Amino acid sequence: MVRSCEQAIAIGLPSIAFTEHLEFTVGGAGDAIVHIATDHRWWGRIKPLDVTGYLASVEDCRQRFPGLRILSGVEAGESHLFGASAGAIVGAHHFDRILGSLHAVPYNGRLVAADALFGPMSADDAMRYYFAELVALIEGSGLFQVLAHLDFPRRYWPRGAHRYREEPFEEEYRTALRALAASGRVLEINTKSPLASVDLVRWWRQEGGTAVSFGSDAHLPNRVGDRFKLAVDVVEAAGFRPGRDPDDFWRA
Repeated sequence: MVRSCEQAIAIGLPSIAFTEHLEFTVGGAGDAIVHIATDHRWWGRIKPLDVTGYLASVEDCRQRFPGLRILSGVEAGESHLFGASAGAIVGAHHFDRILGSLHAVPYNGRLVAADALFGPMSADDAMRYYFAELVALIEGSGLFQVLAHLDFPRRYWPRGAHRYREEPFEEEYRTALRALAASGRVLEINTKSPLASVDLVRWWRQEGGTAVSFGSDAHLPNRVGDRFKLAVDVVEAAGFRPGRDPDDFWRA
């Protein structure tokens, strides 16, 4: 985290947000997931969030870098399925920013990694299946403020298949974006994923979206702020402008 802060300062960022993963391997009381089995190939990689240690690390960074605004946060995975478990942690602590994400989806009675859909079904059908569950996440959870990487499986589009294009999924994108806009939340422009096109960001605005955020999804310090200049060009071309201060969301 210290090295990530050093990178943020080196490239001139006014702030950095550490949105640590908040994931669960089993459902607890009140979670919708409780009757769905989990696939060990995905969940074996998940570690519980040490909230106390995480927040202490954030505070240490704030002391070391007083000129950099450092936001705390979590990225709540599948919060429509783990709503009670995630909500208990979010409710017991203060986080500056809460992202929502969908890394895994229910399929044939199990919760599987989203990219595991490629193979059992066609690539196009896999994406449509994912988008349908994304709408369920948006409509089924009010826990998060910002939707992260809305087309996450696109990262794993099969090699040798036809090139991924957003246009064939315009209806699915718009349905998800419309639901997100109706909830008054923010769309993340994720620069680790294949970067959203100007058309996609325009769809967000046309469906009622009023704000975007930038996320490098870095995981490694040298990727902090990666491709932000290109992302800025994209959102400006779609009609979004900086907010009232350097840490604000960009707005239509």
